[in-house]
Amino acid sequence: METKNKPTLYWSLLKFKDWNFYIASTSKGLVFVGSQNKPFEELFEWAKKRLPGSPLVEDDAKLEPYVVEITQYLEGKQKTFTVPFEYVGTQFQLAVWNALCEIPYGQTKSYSDIAHDINKPAAVRAVGAAIGANPVLITVPCHRVIGKNGSLTGYRGGIEMKTLLLDLEKQASSSNE
Repeated sequence: METKNKPTLYWSLLKFKDWNFYIASTSKGLVFVGSQNKPFEELFEWAKKRLPGSPLVEDDAKLEPYVVEITQYLEGKQKTFTVPFEYVGTQFQLAVWNALCEIPYGQTKSYSDIAHDINKPAAVRAVGAAIGANPVLITVPCHRVIGKNGSLTGYRGGIEMKTLLLDLEKQASSSNE
């Protein structure tokens, strides 16, 4: 159902306990995980900006593998993701997002750590902007990035969601030791 040069965006609403968020993929992989309890408009606006003209098609069956892995993560049963991703961003953003995926489950790094990891130590602000543009929350773990002083700083899903994800990982890590 791909239209000329416009990938179809398949989407579903993932529900877990009192969490609801929209997720979307192309035929190549996961491209979007929304913020906790945000309306469909969040996905729609992202798609309009990043993949303009791409049709949005609800398809729970196509998104099922993603729903399963994210749900297992939220249950503390899964620490890494094996589903495919299709990143939609600049080369710099992709470098940052790949570095985020290297942060071990239950651990954190600072923005300057990420800048060093991608060999751009002076680009701390640009790293912060790239992290803020991460379209696949949870699965590309930008919630694991904190301020150099240990403070919880900005997160597209909100500080409450960031705190919940970090606490989840901390609890799951300590119960598995």
